Amino acid sequence: MTQEIIPFRAETDDGAVLQAYREGQGPALLLITGLGGTAGFWNDIAGTLGRSFQTLRFDQRGLVDSTRGSAPCDIDRLARDALAVLDAAGLDRAVVLGHSTGGCIAQAMANLAPERFDGLILSAAWLKACRYMTALFGSRRAILDCNPQAYAATSLLSAYQPRWIEAHWHVYEAAIAAAPVSEEARSVLRERIDALLAFDGTAGIAETMMPVLVMGARDDMVVPVYHQEALAAALPGCRRAIMETGGHLFPNSRPDFFTASVAEWIGEL
Repeated sequence: MTQEIIPFRAETDDGAVLQAYREGQGPALLLITGLGGTAGFWNDIAGTLGRSFQTLRFDQRGLVDSTRGSAPCDIDRLARDALAVLDAAGLDRAVVLGHSTGGCIAQAMANLAPERFDGLILSAAWLKACRYMTALFGSRRAILDCNPQAYAATSLLSAYQPRWIEAHWHVYEAAIAAAPVSEEARSVLRERIDALLAFDGTAGIAETMMPVLVMGARDDMVVPVYHQEALAAALPGCRRAIMETGGHLFPNSRPDFFTASVAEWIGEL
C-alpha cells in the first residue's frame, strides 16, 4: 500500500522557506541529510520507516526547493532550521536521525532544545573533524570550484563500495547530471563544507542525557569509523550499530540493516 506524502513548508526567522515532507503515521521521526542536504536522500528510507513512524524530511536552506535566507550558515543555524520544520509540522517532540553532517546538526539540536527529543540517532557522524576529514573535504572544496562534474564524481565514488557503484551505475550517472554547475549552487556547498569542518561537538556531547544510537560502517572512507567509536566513548550508555560494509552512504547501500536497526531501537524507547 502506497503511503501519502504530504508536502509542507517551514519558515525561518531570517526569511528562508524550507520545503518539507511528511509520510506515515506513528511516533515522529525527523530525518536530516548530510552535506547534500536534500529530502530526496531519504525517499526509500522514509517509505520503509513510514510504515511504523511519522517521518519528516526536508531540503535544507538554499538547496532544491528551499530558499537560502539571509543568515550566515553554520551548524547551529542548520539546527534551528530543523527545529523550524518540527514547529511547522506542529510537533512538540520527536526522535531525530541525522546522517553525516546531519549528525552534527542533530547534536546541535539536542543542545539547543533537549526537551523536544525522545532520542538521537547519529549515523556516520563525528564530534570534531580530524586531519583526514579536513584534508578530504578541503580537496573536495577545491575541486568544486574548478570542476563541478569532477566534484560530483569524486563525492559519489568515495561514498560507496566500488562493487555497489558498478551494480547501481544509474546512481553515478544521476549524480553527474545533478552536478552543482551554477555559482549559486557552488556557494551553498562551499559554506556547508566550511560549516561541517568548523563543527566541534566535544563540549556539548557531555550534556546529552537522552537515549542515543550511534551507527557507522567500518569501510566508511569519508567519516572513518573511529569517529563513531569516539562518539560511543563519549556516550557510555548509548547503543551501537556498526556494520562491516556499506561505505559512507550505508542508509542507501544497506537499507534493510539500516531501517531494521532504527526501527528496533526506537521501538525499545
